[in-house]
Amino acid sequence: MTAFSPPQPRPGASASPATSAGRPGLGDRPAGPSLSPSRAADFKTCPLLFRFRTIDKLPEQPSADQVRGTLVHAVLERLFDLPAAERTPESAVALVTPEWERLLANEPDLGTLFATPVPASPSSSDPLSRTSSAAVPGGGAAGEDAGVGHATELVRDPAAVAAEADAAGQIALVDAPAGAAEAARLAAFLTSARDLLGGYFAVEDPQRLEPAERETLISTMIDDELLIRGYIDRLDISPAGDLRVVDYKTGGAPREAFEGRALFQLKFYALVLWRTRGVVPRVLRLLYLKDAEVLDYSPDAGELERFERTLIALSNAVERAKRDQDFRPKPSRLCGWCSHQALCPEFGGTPPPFPTSPTAGLPTDSEPDRLATPVRDDAVA
Repeated sequence: MTAFSPPQPRPGASASPATSAGRPGLGDRPAGPSLSPSRAADFKTCPLLFRFRTIDKLPEQPSADQVRGTLVHAVLERLFDLPAAERTPESAVALVTPEWERLLANEPDLGTLFATPVPASPSSSDPLSRTSSAAVPGGGAAGEDAGVGHATELVRDPAAVAAEADAAGQIALVDAPAGAAEAARLAAFLTSARDLLGGYFAVEDPQRLEPAERETLISTMIDDELLIRGYIDRLDISPAGDLRVVDYKTGGAPREAFEGRALFQLKFYALVLWRTRGVVPRVLRLLYLKDAEVLDYSPDAGELERFERTLIALSNAVERAKRDQDFRPKPSRLCGWCSHQALCPEFGGTPPPFPTSPTAGLPTDSEPDRLATPVRDDAVA
Protein backbone atom coordinates (compact mmCIF):
# COMPACT_ATOMS: atom_id res chain seq x y z
CA MET A 1 0.00 0.00 0.00
CA THR A 2 1.37 3.40 -1.00
CA ALA A 3 2.03 5.70 1.95
CA PHE A 4 0.81 9.26 1.43
CA SER A 5 2.39 12.10 3.35
CA PRO A 6 3.48 15.68 2.68
CA PRO A 7 5.96 15.93 -0.21
CA GLN A 8 9.47 17.24 0.37
CA PRO A 9 10.08 20.40 -1.70
CA ARG A 10 12.57 19.98 -4.52
CA PRO A 11 15.64 22.23 -4.31
CA GLY A 12 14.93 25.44 -6.16
CA ALA A 13 11.35 24.44 -6.94
CA SER A 14 8.69 27.11 -6.98
CA ALA A 15 4.95 26.90 -6.63
CA SER A 16 3.04 26.04 -9.77
CA PRO A 17 1.38 29.18 -11.16
CA ALA A 18 -1.64 27.10 -12.06
CA THR A 19 -2.15 25.60 -8.62
CA SER A 20 -2.53 28.04 -5.79
CA ALA A 21 -3.59 27.65 -2.21
CA GLY A 22 -3.39 31.44 -2.08
CA ARG A 23 -6.57 31.65 -4.12
CA PRO A 24 -5.87 33.83 -7.19
CA GLY A 25 -7.87 37.02 -7.29
CA LEU A 26 -10.56 37.78 -9.82
CA GLY A 27 -8.06 39.87 -11.75
CA ASP A 28 -6.19 36.65 -12.58
CA ARG A 29 -9.14 35.30 -14.53
CA PRO A 30 -8.63 35.51 -18.30
CA ALA A 31 -11.29 37.03 -20.51
CA GLY A 32 -11.78 33.83 -22.54
CA PRO A 33 -14.02 30.84 -21.85
CA SER A 34 -13.70 28.90 -18.60
CA LEU A 35 -15.22 25.83 -17.03
CA SER A 36 -15.46 24.40 -13.54
CA PRO A 37 -16.65 20.86 -12.75
CA SER A 38 -19.98 22.11 -11.44
CA ARG A 39 -20.82 24.33 -14.37
CA ALA A 40 -19.58 21.81 -16.93
CA ALA A 41 -21.78 19.16 -15.28
CA ASP A 42 -24.71 21.60 -15.31
CA PHE A 43 -24.42 22.06 -19.08
CA LYS A 44 -24.19 18.31 -19.62
CA THR A 45 -27.19 17.75 -17.39
CA CYS A 46 -29.35 20.54 -18.82
CA PRO A 47 -28.21 23.56 -20.90
CA LEU A 48 -31.10 25.62 -19.51
CA LEU A 49 -29.96 24.92 -15.95
CA PHE A 50 -26.49 26.15 -16.95
CA ARG A 51 -28.04 29.33 -18.29
CA PHE A 52 -30.13 29.94 -15.16
CA ARG A 53 -27.10 29.53 -12.88
CA THR A 54 -24.28 30.99 -14.96
CA ILE A 55 -25.82 33.63 -17.22
CA ASP A 56 -29.05 34.69 -15.49
CA LYS A 57 -27.41 34.13 -12.09
CA LEU A 58 -30.77 33.25 -10.58
CA PRO A 59 -30.64 32.94 -6.79
CA GLU A 60 -31.04 29.51 -5.24
CA GLN A 61 -32.01 29.05 -1.63
CA PRO A 62 -29.59 26.45 -0.24
CA SER A 63 -31.24 23.39 1.20
CA ALA A 64 -30.57 22.03 4.66
CA ASP A 65 -28.92 19.04 2.98
CA GLN A 66 -26.50 21.33 1.09
CA VAL A 67 -25.74 23.36 4.21
CA ARG A 68 -25.07 20.19 6.17
CA GLY A 69 -22.60 19.16 3.47
CA THR A 70 -20.85 22.52 3.76
CA LEU A 71 -20.69 22.18 7.53
CA VAL A 72 -19.21 18.68 7.44
CA HIS A 73 -16.63 19.73 4.82
CA ALA A 74 -15.61 22.65 7.05
CA VAL A 75 -15.24 20.37 10.08
CA LEU A 76 -13.08 17.90 8.17
CA GLU A 77 -10.84 20.69 6.93
CA ARG A 78 -10.42 22.06 10.47
CA LEU A 79 -9.78 18.56 11.79
CA PHE A 80 -6.48 18.45 9.91
CA ASP A 81 -5.41 21.70 11.55
CA LEU A 82 -5.09 19.69 14.78
CA PRO A 83 -2.00 17.65 15.69
CA ALA A 84 -2.33 14.08 14.42
CA ALA A 85 -2.88 12.60 17.88
CA GLU A 86 -5.86 14.91 18.46
CA ARG A 87 -7.73 13.98 15.28
CA THR A 88 -10.27 11.83 17.07
CA PRO A 89 -14.02 11.37 16.59
CA GLU A 90 -14.56 13.37 19.78
CA SER A 91 -12.50 16.28 18.43
CA ALA A 92 -14.43 16.25 15.17
CA VAL A 93 -17.77 16.27 16.97
CA ALA A 94 -16.57 19.17 19.12
CA LEU A 95 -15.89 21.20 15.97
CA VAL A 96 -19.47 20.99 14.68
CA THR A 97 -21.02 23.74 16.79
CA PRO A 98 -18.23 26.32 16.36
CA GLU A 99 -18.08 25.67 12.62
CA TRP A 100 -21.85 26.08 12.38
CA GLU A 101 -21.59 29.37 14.27
CA ARG A 102 -18.87 30.49 11.88
CA LEU A 103 -21.01 29.66 8.85
CA LEU A 104 -23.97 31.44 10.42
CA ALA A 105 -21.89 34.54 11.16
CA ASN A 106 -20.88 34.74 7.51
CA GLU A 107 -24.32 33.87 6.13
CA PRO A 108 -27.01 34.79 8.71
CA ASP A 109 -29.83 33.78 6.36
CA LEU A 110 -28.90 30.13 6.88
CA GLY A 111 -30.67 30.29 10.21
CA THR A 112 -34.03 30.63 8.43
CA LEU A 113 -33.72 27.09 7.09
CA PHE A 114 -35.18 25.71 10.30
CA ALA A 115 -38.06 28.16 10.69
CA THR A 116 -40.55 26.07 8.71
CA PRO A 117 -40.94 22.33 8.17
CA VAL A 118 -40.10 20.68 4.86
CA PRO A 119 -42.80 18.81 2.89
CA ALA A 120 -43.45 15.23 3.88
CA SER A 121 -41.54 12.60 1.95
CA PRO A 122 -43.59 11.15 -0.91
CA SER A 123 -44.55 7.53 -1.23
CA SER A 124 -41.73 5.40 -2.55
CA SER A 125 -44.20 3.97 -5.07
CA ASP A 126 -44.38 7.31 -6.87
CA PRO A 127 -41.58 7.74 -9.43
CA LEU A 128 -41.58 11.48 -8.75
CA SER A 129 -43.61 13.51 -6.30
CA ARG A 130 -45.76 16.27 -7.74
CA THR A 131 -46.63 19.78 -6.63
CA SER A 132 -49.84 21.38 -7.83
CA SER A 133 -49.20 23.49 -10.92
CA ALA A 134 -51.72 26.03 -9.62
CA ALA A 135 -48.93 27.54 -7.51
CA VAL A 136 -46.58 27.79 -10.48
CA PRO A 137 -46.41 30.93 -12.65
CA GLY A 138 -47.53 29.81 -16.07
CA GLY A 139 -48.30 26.32 -14.75
CA GLY A 140 -50.64 24.11 -16.72
CA ALA A 141 -52.61 20.95 -16.36
CA ALA A 142 -51.17 17.63 -15.31
CA GLY A 143 -48.70 16.19 -17.79
CA GLU A 144 -46.25 13.38 -18.18
CA ASP A 145 -43.34 12.44 -15.95
CA ALA A 146 -40.14 14.45 -16.35
CA GLY A 147 -37.70 12.67 -18.58
CA VAL A 148 -40.51 11.06 -20.59
CA GLY A 149 -42.28 13.98 -22.19
CA HIS A 150 -43.24 17.59 -21.63
CA ALA A 151 -44.21 17.83 -17.97
CA THR A 152 -46.46 20.66 -16.83
CA GLU A 153 -46.33 20.07 -13.09
CA LEU A 154 -43.53 20.69 -10.68
CA VAL A 155 -41.89 17.47 -9.53
CA ARG A 156 -39.59 16.53 -6.68
CA ASP A 157 -37.44 13.44 -6.61
CA PRO A 158 -38.35 11.38 -3.53
CA ALA A 159 -34.63 11.06 -2.69
CA ALA A 160 -34.28 14.84 -2.67
CA VAL A 161 -37.30 15.24 -0.39
CA ALA A 162 -36.07 12.50 1.95
CA ALA A 163 -32.56 14.00 2.12
CA GLU A 164 -33.97 17.40 3.00
CA ALA A 165 -36.27 15.98 5.66
CA ASP A 166 -33.34 14.10 7.17
CA ALA A 167 -31.03 17.14 7.21
CA ALA A 168 -33.71 19.51 8.49
CA GLY A 169 -34.61 17.25 11.41
CA GLN A 170 -38.18 16.61 10.34
CA ILE A 171 -38.37 13.42 12.39
CA ALA A 172 -37.42 15.32 15.54
CA LEU A 173 -40.67 17.25 15.44
CA VAL A 174 -42.88 14.34 16.40
CA ASP A 175 -42.66 15.06 20.12
CA ALA A 176 -41.50 18.68 19.97
CA PRO A 177 -43.47 20.95 22.33
CA ALA A 178 -45.29 23.97 20.93
CA GLY A 179 -42.92 26.80 20.04
CA ALA A 180 -39.87 24.56 20.13
CA ALA A 181 -40.02 23.18 16.58
CA GLU A 182 -37.33 25.44 15.13
CA ALA A 183 -34.87 24.67 17.92
CA ALA A 184 -35.64 20.96 17.57
CA ARG A 185 -34.94 21.09 13.83
CA LEU A 186 -31.63 22.88 14.37
CA ALA A 187 -30.59 20.41 17.06
CA ALA A 188 -31.45 17.48 14.79
CA PHE A 189 -29.53 19.13 11.94
CA LEU A 190 -26.38 19.40 14.07
CA THR A 191 -26.82 15.84 15.31
CA SER A 192 -27.11 14.54 11.74
CA ALA A 193 -23.86 16.36 10.86
CA ARG A 194 -22.13 14.68 13.80
CA ASP A 195 -23.47 11.31 12.64
CA LEU A 196 -21.92 11.82 9.20
CA LEU A 197 -18.55 12.35 10.85
CA GLY A 198 -18.88 8.84 12.22
CA GLY A 199 -19.05 7.64 8.60
CA TYR A 200 -15.80 9.43 7.89
CA PHE A 201 -13.94 7.76 10.75
CA ALA A 202 -15.30 4.41 9.62
CA VAL A 203 -13.38 4.69 6.32
CA GLU A 204 -10.27 6.72 7.25
CA ASP A 205 -7.93 7.26 10.17
CA PRO A 206 -6.90 10.93 10.00
CA GLN A 207 -4.17 10.33 12.59
CA ARG A 208 -2.24 8.45 9.89
CA LEU A 209 -2.66 11.13 7.23
CA GLU A 210 -0.92 14.41 6.53
CA PRO A 211 -2.64 15.99 3.52
CA ALA A 212 -0.40 17.99 1.23
CA GLU A 213 -3.19 20.42 0.33
CA ARG A 214 -6.75 21.11 1.43
CA GLU A 215 -9.50 23.19 -0.19
CA THR A 216 -7.05 24.20 -2.91
CA LEU A 217 -8.02 26.07 -6.06
CA ILE A 218 -6.27 24.47 -9.03
CA SER A 219 -6.40 25.71 -12.62
CA THR A 220 -4.77 25.44 -16.01
CA MET A 221 -5.29 26.45 -19.62
CA ILE A 222 -6.06 23.88 -22.30
CA ASP A 223 -6.36 24.38 -26.05
CA ASP A 224 -4.56 27.72 -25.54
CA GLU A 225 -7.72 29.53 -24.43
CA LEU A 226 -9.96 27.43 -22.19
CA LEU A 227 -9.40 27.92 -18.46
CA ILE A 228 -10.43 24.95 -16.34
CA ARG A 229 -10.35 25.13 -12.58
CA GLY A 230 -11.96 23.94 -9.41
CA TYR A 231 -11.47 23.27 -5.71
CA ILE A 232 -10.03 20.00 -4.43
CA ASP A 233 -11.22 18.89 -0.99
CA ARG A 234 -7.92 17.18 -0.27
CA LEU A 235 -4.75 16.20 -2.06
CA ASP A 236 -2.44 13.53 -0.62
CA ILE A 237 1.07 13.13 -2.04
CA SER A 238 3.32 10.17 -1.30
CA PRO A 239 7.09 10.51 -0.80
CA ALA A 240 7.44 8.96 -4.26
CA GLY A 241 5.29 11.73 -5.75
CA ASP A 242 2.09 9.72 -6.24
CA LEU A 243 -1.07 11.84 -6.07
CA ARG A 244 -4.38 10.91 -4.48
CA VAL A 245 -7.33 13.23 -4.93
CA VAL A 246 -9.93 12.88 -2.17
CA ASP A 247 -13.47 14.24 -2.37
CA TYR A 248 -15.95 14.06 0.52
CA LYS A 249 -19.58 13.28 -0.28
CA THR A 250 -22.07 13.67 2.54
CA GLY A 251 -24.86 11.83 0.77
CA GLY A 252 -25.19 8.11 0.39
CA ALA A 253 -23.39 6.11 -2.28
CA PRO A 254 -24.93 7.43 -5.49
CA ARG A 255 -27.40 6.13 -7.93
CA GLU A 256 -25.95 5.78 -11.41
CA ALA A 257 -26.89 9.30 -12.54
CA PHE A 258 -24.97 10.89 -9.68
CA GLU A 259 -21.99 8.53 -9.74
CA GLY A 260 -21.22 9.64 -13.30
CA ARG A 261 -21.28 13.28 -12.24
CA ALA A 262 -18.97 12.60 -9.29
CA LEU A 263 -16.41 10.80 -11.44
CA PHE A 264 -16.65 13.59 -14.04
CA GLN A 265 -15.69 16.03 -11.30
CA LEU A 266 -12.68 13.98 -10.23
CA LYS A 267 -11.46 13.48 -13.80
CA PHE A 268 -11.62 17.25 -14.13
CA TYR A 269 -9.25 17.62 -11.17
CA ALA A 270 -7.02 14.83 -12.47
CA LEU A 271 -6.63 16.58 -15.81
CA VAL A 272 -5.63 19.88 -14.17
CA LEU A 273 -3.09 18.14 -11.95
CA TRP A 274 -1.63 16.19 -14.85
CA ARG A 275 -1.27 19.32 -17.00
CA THR A 276 0.22 21.43 -14.19
CA ARG A 277 2.40 18.86 -12.41
CA GLY A 278 3.11 16.29 -15.08
CA VAL A 279 1.74 13.46 -12.92
CA VAL A 280 -1.42 11.46 -13.52
CA PRO A 281 -3.05 10.94 -10.10
CA ARG A 282 -2.72 7.36 -8.96
CA VAL A 283 -6.08 7.39 -7.17
CA LEU A 284 -9.26 9.44 -7.40
CA ARG A 285 -11.15 8.72 -4.19
CA LEU A 286 -14.76 9.44 -3.28
CA LEU A 287 -15.66 9.07 0.40
CA TYR A 288 -19.41 8.58 0.91
CA LEU A 289 -19.88 9.44 4.56
CA LYS A 290 -23.53 8.51 4.98
CA ASP A 291 -22.93 4.91 3.91
CA ALA A 292 -19.26 4.79 4.99
CA GLU A 293 -18.23 3.65 1.53
CA VAL A 294 -15.13 4.36 -0.56
CA LEU A 295 -15.03 4.53 -4.34
CA ASP A 296 -11.54 4.52 -5.88
CA TYR A 297 -10.80 5.15 -9.53
CA SER A 298 -7.43 5.18 -11.31
CA PRO A 299 -7.26 7.14 -14.58
CA ASP A 300 -4.52 6.90 -17.20
CA ALA A 301 -3.00 9.49 -19.50
CA GLY A 302 -4.92 8.30 -22.56
CA GLU A 303 -8.21 8.63 -20.71
CA LEU A 304 -7.36 12.15 -19.56
CA GLU A 305 -6.41 13.15 -23.11
CA ARG A 306 -9.85 12.01 -24.28
CA PHE A 307 -11.45 13.83 -21.37
CA GLU A 308 -9.58 17.00 -22.34
CA ARG A 309 -11.05 16.79 -25.84
CA THR A 310 -14.47 16.30 -24.28
CA LEU A 311 -14.09 19.50 -22.25
CA ILE A 312 -12.98 21.45 -25.31
CA ALA A 313 -16.02 20.22 -27.24
CA LEU A 314 -18.23 21.05 -24.26
CA SER A 315 -16.79 24.58 -24.05
CA ASN A 316 -17.39 25.07 -27.77
CA ALA A 317 -21.00 23.99 -27.29
CA VAL A 318 -21.40 26.46 -24.42
CA GLU A 319 -19.96 29.33 -26.46
CA ARG A 320 -22.20 28.41 -29.40
CA ALA A 321 -25.25 28.37 -27.13
CA LYS A 322 -24.29 31.80 -25.79
CA ARG A 323 -23.86 33.18 -29.29
CA ASP A 324 -27.20 31.78 -30.44
CA GLN A 325 -28.91 32.45 -27.08
CA ASP A 326 -30.13 28.88 -27.31
CA PHE A 327 -30.14 26.96 -24.02
CA ARG A 328 -32.69 24.19 -24.27
CA PRO A 329 -34.04 22.17 -21.36
CA LYS A 330 -33.04 18.53 -21.14
CA PRO A 331 -35.67 16.73 -19.04
CA SER A 332 -34.58 13.80 -16.91
CA ARG A 333 -35.02 12.43 -13.40
CA LEU A 334 -32.61 15.14 -12.27
CA CYS A 335 -35.44 17.63 -12.85
CA GLY A 336 -36.72 16.43 -9.49
CA TRP A 337 -33.73 18.12 -7.82
CA CYS A 338 -33.98 21.43 -9.73
CA SER A 339 -35.16 24.62 -8.01
CA HIS A 340 -35.94 26.45 -11.27
CA GLN A 341 -38.84 24.35 -12.56
CA ALA A 342 -41.25 27.30 -12.38
CA LEU A 343 -39.26 29.03 -15.14
CA CYS A 344 -38.73 25.94 -17.27
CA PRO A 345 -40.80 25.34 -20.44
CA GLU A 346 -40.93 21.63 -19.60
CA PHE A 347 -43.08 22.58 -16.60
CA GLY A 348 -45.17 25.28 -18.26
CA GLY A 349 -42.85 28.14 -17.27
CA THR A 350 -41.15 30.88 -19.25
CA PRO A 351 -37.44 31.73 -18.84
CA PRO A 352 -36.58 35.38 -18.21
CA PRO A 353 -35.38 37.48 -21.17
CA PHE A 354 -31.83 36.65 -22.17
CA PRO A 355 -29.46 39.14 -20.50
CA THR A 356 -28.16 41.89 -22.77
CA SER A 357 -24.65 41.40 -21.34
CA PRO A 358 -24.46 37.71 -20.42
CA THR A 359 -20.70 37.82 -19.94
CA ALA A 360 -20.78 40.61 -17.36
CA GLY A 361 -19.77 39.57 -13.86
CA LEU A 362 -18.74 36.19 -12.57
CA PRO A 363 -21.04 33.33 -11.71
CA THR A 364 -20.78 31.92 -8.23
CA ASP A 365 -19.70 28.30 -8.34
CA SER A 366 -20.26 25.67 -5.71
CA GLU A 367 -19.82 21.95 -5.52
CA PRO A 368 -22.78 19.70 -6.33
CA ASP A 369 -23.54 18.79 -2.74
CA ARG A 370 -22.84 22.04 -0.92
CA LEU A 371 -23.18 25.79 -1.15
CA ALA A 372 -20.27 28.21 -1.35
CA THR A 373 -18.49 28.46 1.98
CA PRO A 374 -16.66 31.43 3.49
CA VAL A 375 -13.43 29.59 2.71
CA ARG A 376 -14.33 29.73 -0.96
CA ASP A 377 -14.08 33.47 -1.35
CA ASP A 378 -13.19 33.43 -5.05
CA ALA A 379 -15.93 33.10 -7.63
CA VAL A 380 -15.18 30.29 -10.04
CA ALA A 381 -16.71 30.22 -13.49
